Amino acid sequence: MYNWIKSRFALSDEGTKTFIKGVFWTTWHYLTLMLPLSFVFLFLKEYMAKMEKPSAEPHNIFIYLLIALVIFLVMYVIYALSYSSTYDSVYLECKKRRITLAEKLRKLPLSFFGKKDLSDLTSTIMADVNSLEMIFSHAVPEIFAVAIMLLICAVALIIYNPLMGIALLWVAPFAGLLIFFSRKMQFKNFKHTYDSGRVISEDIQECLENIQEIKAYCEEESICKTMDEHSKNHEKSQIKGEFSVGVILNGAQVFLKFGLASVLIFGSILLAQNKLSVFDYLVYIVCASTIYSPIYLVLNNMAELFFLDVRLKRFKEMDNMEVQHGTTKFTPKNFDIEFKDVSFFYNEDKQVLKNVSFTAKQGEITALVGPSGSGKTTAAKLAARFWDIQGGTITLGGEDISRIDPETLLKNFSIVFQDVVLFNTSIRDNIRIGKRDATDEEILRAAKLANCDDFVRKLPQGYDTVIGENGDTLSGGERQRISIARAILKDAPIVLLDEATASLDVENESKIQQSISELVQNKTVIIIAHRMRTIANVDKVVVLDKNKVAEVGSPAELKEKGGLFCKMLKLQEVN
Repeated sequence: MYNWIKSRFALSDEGTKTFIKGVFWTTWHYLTLMLPLSFVFLFLKEYMAKMEKPSAEPHNIFIYLLIALVIFLVMYVIYALSYSSTYDSVYLECKKRRITLAEKLRKLPLSFFGKKDLSDLTSTIMADVNSLEMIFSHAVPEIFAVAIMLLICAVALIIYNPLMGIALLWVAPFAGLLIFFSRKMQFKNFKHTYDSGRVISEDIQECLENIQEIKAYCEEESICKTMDEHSKNHEKSQIKGEFSVGVILNGAQVFLKFGLASVLIFGSILLAQNKLSVFDYLVYIVCASTIYSPIYLVLNNMAELFFLDVRLKRFKEMDNMEVQHGTTKFTPKNFDIEFKDVSFFYNEDKQVLKNVSFTAKQGEITALVGPSGSGKTTAAKLAARFWDIQGGTITLGGEDISRIDPETLLKNFSIVFQDVVLFNTSIRDNIRIGKRDATDEEILRAAKLANCDDFVRKLPQGYDTVIGENGDTLSGGERQRISIARAILKDAPIVLLDEATASLDVENESKIQQSISELVQNKTVIIIAHRMRTIANVDKVVVLDKNKVAEVGSPAELKEKGGLFCKMLKLQEVN
């Protein structure tokens, strides 16, 4: 049972234990709800006995008050335990679920994120967990607790009077079967509603990210029309889902009403035949008027459980994703990076690298050049294990990087991407990402080397200026210089530069090249470049073409050879 609950609801070990504890106390909570009814029955029985035998002595009023007080205290204590073991525990488990999801995402390869939309992942972490929080704190424990409580009550009612017990409870199994056999249809409807809602979230995310292009090309009307169609589709799926669930649940509730009718009719027959006392008849009528509400609650929560399955499927998919593992102990003898017959596919139809072999030696600058789409950026990211390759090996200091934990591996890399990413915080904190414990003096030195200091000091708060989402208050060149300062601050033994000076003018590019010259001393450096002048002084050039290595050599050797590299030089008129 323990393992089934853990697997069924995608819970942690601690979450499973607290869930079972919650069901236990919730069951007692619902059982204690029968105490006031039992108290009424006790009073009613004595009152009727007094009517039959006027000479009988009734209990003192203080006895009833004492019993009522004890019932109140018992119910209060059990309800407090039930609340603590369900709500508090569920909130804690959902907190852990979010952390677990974040940790999972942190260890997944970039190939996973290439297949997922940002709004999709955000919705999973936030909206889905919120929905699970609500369902787990209300519906799921109640399903188990009420089911157990009803089973106990059913056994007691049948034992007390088998005929009346059957008359009261025969409708419950049929109502349950009605919900159970409709689960596939309900799951399908919930899944369609869930997916159509995701489409709208993705539409909104896409519009916000591409608002500049939408306005520039006057696509507002077209985009709004598409979003309107998706919204109407989501509305229809919601109406269809709610209607189908409503019909099934109301059908089950109507069916339950036949139980009350059967108790009244069958009880009247037994009462007329003197096979049932008036008191027992009243007991079963009262039970019939109360017991169907928790039964209906179970049936309603079963529908919630089908809705929960749609979200649980998402979590299980992410839990089953293969993460990148490896040793956290890594002491390479050097920082040479070697590609040996490396092949890589983004998917089955798109091979990016095929049997690529080259070595980027420590103390040298290796440039990756080639036509657009030849795999230059991919090769650099594979060296840092952003993805795992499908063929060959990549070694760092003679050790296979597929056996090294990605976070351990990346401690040895300083990377400047072509697409700069900055955070909505101060310039100082954006640079400090390169080295969390860096002093202000170290940050200032890195900023000066990256030629940031001049423009930063002109800002209102200097290095404490908040630069907006992804640095939207800065120019492209200023953003890239901050990214370079971040890499300089990290001072890792391996440097990857992906078009690091692409957004700079000629004057600033020359200054940055001087800073980079200091950054790369005695380090393994891989530069990805389209501008041939940026690699004039590199030690080695690796020319990629059609997913393979076309040429390898120094700039002078390749120019003399007259191959693809020479043609690229002539196209850019570099002498």
